[in-house]
Amino acid sequence: MKRLVAIFALLALTACWGEGEAEVLRLSGETMGTTYNITAVGEELDEEAIATAVVDALAMVNASMSNWDPESEVSKFSALKTLDAIPVSSGLARLMAVANEVNDQSEGRFDVTLDPLISLWGFGPRKPEDPVPSDEEITQAWLQVGQGHLLTLDAEAQTLTKSHPDVSLNLSAIAKGFGIDAVATALQAQGLENYMVEIGGDLVAEGRNPKGEPWRIGVEKPQLGAQSVQVVVPLLGQGLATSGDYRNFFEHEVQRYSHIIDPTTGRPITHATTSVTVIADTAMLADAWATAMLVLGAEAGLELAEAHKLAVFFISRDVSLGEDAYITAQSSAFHALLQAQTD
Repeated sequence: MKRLVAIFALLALTACWGEGEAEVLRLSGETMGTTYNITAVGEELDEEAIATAVVDALAMVNASMSNWDPESEVSKFSALKTLDAIPVSSGLARLMAVANEVNDQSEGRFDVTLDPLISLWGFGPRKPEDPVPSDEEITQAWLQVGQGHLLTLDAEAQTLTKSHPDVSLNLSAIAKGFGIDAVATALQAQGLENYMVEIGGDLVAEGRNPKGEPWRIGVEKPQLGAQSVQVVVPLLGQGLATSGDYRNFFEHEVQRYSHIIDPTTGRPITHATTSVTVIADTAMLADAWATAMLVLGAEAGLELAEAHKLAVFFISRDVSLGEDAYITAQSSAFHALLQAQTD
């Protein structure tokens, strides 16, 4: 689950440009099983053209990458049982190239073939009395998981090949980021230089707000039943994604099971890290890395973030201090962004 709070006041910002000099356009709707919100700032905005560009970009992404649409490109690929190389769209090829990069650098913690384990653990229609999977069931599902060795991308030929006929793609941890970047590209084609695009809690912000300052984004504290901001970060031409385990989980015989599955174990994560925020050059990269970092947890994740110079912010539970007590950690790159905000 991803959630963040945008810190900006649209009406106040409009006034900063001066009377008649700028407009603020807000668009919102539903896509990819969630919602989108777009804010554009500029002069003489063509609302109809911008809205059409946004709708067309989102339609393209859904037609290619929606796991909810049985007619989408990714659904049709997953349904195929062939081991032949399958031609894919340029967009899906680009997404898989990034997915492979994150899969490799995270040592398999990000994996788009995880769907058999997600379904096995019941993160879908699950009843409280349903038992947790047995070791044998996990092992059997695990045979169909392994992006690094079960999928082969030929980026030049734009083909994707399965090494197991039952391999399927679940792009829920990266497709929203791809969609955000696609909408941003569409806005740029309309001549927009100042905008923010948010889908399901992930976002990208470009240019500056009417005060001439970066967009300021507040990351939510991981508390159920309450909304408050843990940290505020500036964004300037970057993507941001937050992944958390505190809204989607189940409990069975006093044990808490997160919806975040570790592809290397086949089981839900058990460490104390509950929320991870990543800032990257694109929303797609931030989206994928946020999931990988949450699987890793703060200790291992921070080490990897430093190795790859990633801007990452971790929030972990500290049960020794109380039910709603948290401790935070941040990579050097994330700290540098916060420091730039105060300089």
